[in-house]
Amino acid sequence: MTAPILLGLHLLLGVAGGIAVGGGVIALFIVLDMVPRLAQLTSSYDKVHWYEGAMIGGSLLGTMSDFWNWKISAGPLVELGVGLLDGIFVGMLAAALTEVLNVLPILAKRLYMTRYLFGLLMAMVCGKVAGSMFDWFVYQR
Repeated sequence: MTAPILLGLHLLLGVAGGIAVGGGVIALFIVLDMVPRLAQLTSSYDKVHWYEGAMIGGSLLGTMSDFWNWKISAGPLVELGVGLLDGIFVGMLAAALTEVLNVLPILAKRLYMTRYLFGLLMAMVCGKVAGSMFDWFVYQR
């Protein structure tokens, strides 16, 4: 194939793949009702457009930083802040998924652990933190 045709094909496939993945992510956010639930929990219904813009801007910035291999060399405090914001996002996504599926109450009822629901939740949180720390400090080296 000639270079312009190959470039056009790569461009078409890249845009089509981006639309497919972006549509899937937005569909997940819509199904999980993340933005309305966040506005409800924080009593900030007038800021819904800010939440939506932050989600879109964060996705775009994250995609661009991954695509062009951006590095942050601003010191450990900035890296800590970025990691904290990443953790908040992943935690909110997991909480929204759990809330929609009602996983914890059903699991606690089936295992006859309704009295220990808080302990079950804390065990899950501590397991997630321990797994993340292992991945961060041991596996990634």
